[in-house]
Amino acid sequence: MLLKKLSFQKKYFLLFTFIFLTSAGQNIFAENVEVLMQQGSEYFRNGEFDKAIEIYEGLIEEGYEGTALYYNLGNTYFRIGKLGYSILNYERALRFSPSDEDVKHNLTFAYLSTSDRIQPLPEFFLFEWWESVLTSLTVNGWTYLSYSVFLIFLFLIGFYFFARSVLQQKIILFSGLGVLLILALSVSLLIVKINREATHINGVIVEQSVTVKTSPDLKSTDAFLIHEGLKVKLEDNIDDWVKIRLADGKVGWVENNVVEKI
Repeated sequence: MLLKKLSFQKKYFLLFTFIFLTSAGQNIFAENVEVLMQQGSEYFRNGEFDKAIEIYEGLIEEGYEGTALYYNLGNTYFRIGKLGYSILNYERALRFSPSDEDVKHNLTFAYLSTSDRIQPLPEFFLFEWWESVLTSLTVNGWTYLSYSVFLIFLFLIGFYFFARSVLQQKIILFSGLGVLLILALSVSLLIVKINREATHINGVIVEQSVTVKTSPDLKSTDAFLIHEGLKVKLEDNIDDWVKIRLADGKVGWVENNVVEKI
């Protein structure tokens, strides 16, 4: 019995030790990231852009992501004239924070510096409204919103059974129906957003000038010419080639190394 008790206590000790070491390791990593971000910002202020890029890219290779990291990296690439990589990182920052005004402002300014002026295919105004609502939040944002509305709905159900009068029950009932409608809408948007993230993959052209081919072969016919910073939809991959689609509907093939996935 004593041996079993000691073994049980040892297991708990090892578990708590593991949790403590994991937490301590995460804190050390977070502190290290903060130090490196500050160092990168200092390099940027001093005009040492290559050193700043080295730090930011190193953090990404280590698995760290975030709005500030991609935003700072986009700013740094813009300062050295690499427009494609600048837009790429602004777009990545926007995925984390769709409503960030600084990111949107710099991204818009960067797009004004691009050579291509692609006119998107016209859309019905309801589709434009739906798209603007859908992109207003990230997947996590829609998840949190749906969960919050669901909790409100549960609270209303509880309040309904504790209502002291018929009038209060009617008010709660109609309020619950409204909340249920909002819940259905938010869950629908969440599902669409998840599906969009999985199936709609966009990229940015990072080479100054790219000749798009009609098929995945250097000897194939030239389709059209595009330039650095253009945002495209990635549709297929064959060997070292990727099929792209422009906002105006044009389709073609480019080599993998000229486009980066957002």
